Amino acid sequence: MDQFSAHLDRGWDLVQRGDPLGAEQSARRALELDSQSPEAFNLLGYVAALRGDYEDAIENYHQAISLDDTYLEAMLNAAEVYVHPLGDYDEAIRLCEQALDLAETDDETVDALLLCFDAYLGKGDMPRAEELCSRFPSGPFDNPTHTFLVGRAFFEVEKMGRAAELIEESVKANPNNPDAYYYLGLIHDERGNIEEATRSFLRSRELDQEFAPPPWSLSRDTFQLTVERALSNISSELQEYIRPSEVFVADLPGVEVVVDGVDPRASLLLDALRPDDGQPHTARLFVYQRNVERLAGSLEGLESEILESLEREIRNLVAHQSTDSGSVEPNSSD
Repeated sequence: MDQFSAHLDRGWDLVQRGDPLGAEQSARRALELDSQSPEAFNLLGYVAALRGDYEDAIENYHQAISLDDTYLEAMLNAAEVYVHPLGDYDEAIRLCEQALDLAETDDETVDALLLCFDAYLGKGDMPRAEELCSRFPSGPFDNPTHTFLVGRAFFEVEKMGRAAELIEESVKANPNNPDAYYYLGLIHDERGNIEEATRSFLRSRELDQEFAPPPWSLSRDTFQLTVERALSNISSELQEYIRPSEVFVADLPGVEVVVDGVDPRASLLLDALRPDDGQPHTARLFVYQRNVERLAGSLEGLESEILESLEREIRNLVAHQSTDSGSVEPNSSD
């Protein structure tokens, strides 16, 4: 093996071992040997995405594509970042369509279709998303991850029979995939199989807990400060529903609340309190760091994710309490 290839191979090995800094060093050593290597720029892009620097990731992926306009892997890597967390769905679709024209194997076709599906889902274009599902190979799939992801796609377009078949198959093939258990729980819940849904959700939670947090994950104290900052930025009419002394941060929802029906991947939970005499209804707030980080996708997106979830859930709580009592309304901020 030549020195250039050795640096690239070591870089990808370090990615798998959770060492993005070492992987980046290997990629830059490869570039010192070949400054026009699309493979090295693709690796740099992947490493940048791992550390949450998505603009840098996109820049490196596009550099790789400019050096090799048939580089399907770099196109798909870039499309994945465009889908989440950047939310540039049109650019993701453009790259996926380009990749589909280049795909030579079923695996390559499925990868491109899945990303294109997620982009249409993000746009809210369900007819196009459903149309893409008809283009998936019938299987069985050599890659267990494809079995799950295609099953998840069928779930999202409410094709429950096919979704259940594939997701159950993926759980058997890869019993350590928390996503597969989570969607299995959703399918059981949809079918009214509450006990089976709970067991699947608990297994998903258990596996989520075993996975390392992203490299950009905050310390608990810093995350608590981020939550407090988000609280201070919600509208004044909603702030009165949260007691600052009743805000708690944890990694994930506890087993006891999942058993009671709380989504194991909820980003936060509002636990309504009885109103004090003459005071508005209030709620304890539980914020689940691992789930918030999964949804945010980057350090920059954390606070906005917390803020949007907070406002949505407080308004839901207010609406629910208003329905129950017939009289609860937010106090005027005047």
